[in-house]
Formats: sequence, C-alpha cells, structure tokens
Amino acid sequence: MGAPSWVVHPHGALERVSDNLWRVEGDLPLLPLKRVMIVVRMRDGRLVLHGAMALADEAMKKLEALGEPAVLLVPSRYHRMDAPRFAHRYPKMKVYVPRGSRGPVEDVVRVDGTYEDFEGDASVRLEPVHGIAHREGVVRVVSEDGTTLVFNDILFNMPHPPGPGGVVTRVLGSSGGPRVSRTGRIGLLRDPRALARRFVALASTPDLVRVAVAHHETISNEPAEALRRVAMTL
Repeated sequence: MGAPSWVVHPHGALERVSDNLWRVEGDLPLLPLKRVMIVVRMRDGRLVLHGAMALADEAMKKLEALGEPAVLLVPSRYHRMDAPRFAHRYPKMKVYVPRGSRGPVEDVVRVDGTYEDFEGDASVRLEPVHGIAHREGVVRVVSEDGTTLVFNDILFNMPHPPGPGGVVTRVLGSSGGPRVSRTGRIGLLRDPRALARRFVALASTPDLVRVAVAHHETISNEPAEALRRVAMTL
C-alpha cells in the first residue's frame, strides 16, 4: 500500500498558548465545525500531538522546529482522519489511543498502546474520563502558567455558527457554550453521574488555567466553574 496523500484543509496559524503548549484550529470538510490540534512539548523536547491535523508545508516546518513529533494521541474513533498520514510521515512516532476506541482506530493506523501505556513526564500525562466506557480520555498539561486539561468530543465549546450550519449545531445541541452535546450524550455517554463526578473532580485541579476542546474555543475564563456548570446538566 502506498503512502497516504497529505491532504490539507484550511487551517489557522500554529498559536503559542504557553511555554510548552501550542494550538491549531482548522476546518472540517462538509461540517460546520472547527477542529483543534494540540501540541505539547515534553521535558526532553519531544512533541505530543493530540488530534493530528495535516498542515501546510510552512506550518509543518514551524511545528517540527518546536521538537521531534514523537507521540500521536488519536483521541477517539472519530478523530482518526489524519492519523495514518502522521504515522507514515514520522515512522518512529508512537501512537496511543483510548482503549475503548482501539479497534476502530487500528482499522486505519497502527497502534502502539492505549492511554494507560503512555508514561508521560512531569509536564504531560493521560487520565481517564469516567462514564464513557473508556472511549476518550483527558490530557493534563502542566506549564509555567498553570494546568491545562485537553478534552475531545465529550466536551464542546463552540458558538452558534451563522446560517444553516447554526441550525444544524443547535439541533445537535453542539453550540452555545461549554456543554456535552446531544451527539456526545448518545454516542459516548454511558453513566451521566460518573461523568458529572469526574468533571467536578477535574474542576478542583490546582492552578487550572484553561480547558481545551477538540471543537472550537478554549475555555480560559473560569474553566473550573465551566466544568462544574456542565456537570450540573448531566
């Protein structure tokens, strides 16, 4: 089988969030959603990529200048589109996936282990999200300015888009601020109380400065309160 083509969809700049944390937001074809790739630099200089997104050449050069892309986190079965491209581009890269999503991800890309197998370091580690059958996890990133929690589809934070797209996201319960979307409740949620307790526990994270999500905007204004408010809706 030949190398997968490097397909680039429109995306923004590689934005520095903190000393060891970067973010890229891009379009999803045929959907009124933005997707987000998070890049974390470990203490030894290696990069951890959450939600891989194929970038244009200049942006990829900037990413590679930050460090060696060494770890790929495929955060769920629904976020595997660019995983084969990154695994081929960086053959030494280790690929990790939540154990509840391993089978579908392995259908398209090699997997080296589950989130439990990732050793991490003092700056980044992977943790479970309860109540969703291990289909996703949360990434804890410790930076100079505090702690960032990185979620996938179980937590959305997107504004209402204009036009027909906004109608779709309203129907799906995806837009309008921090929330567990209707599709997340149907496709991921198995134990609402367990998820609520987990959100509340994570809200107590010392020095929590932001919550990053896979779709749209980072929650940087009172992130702990946002998690607590979402927990109350479950």
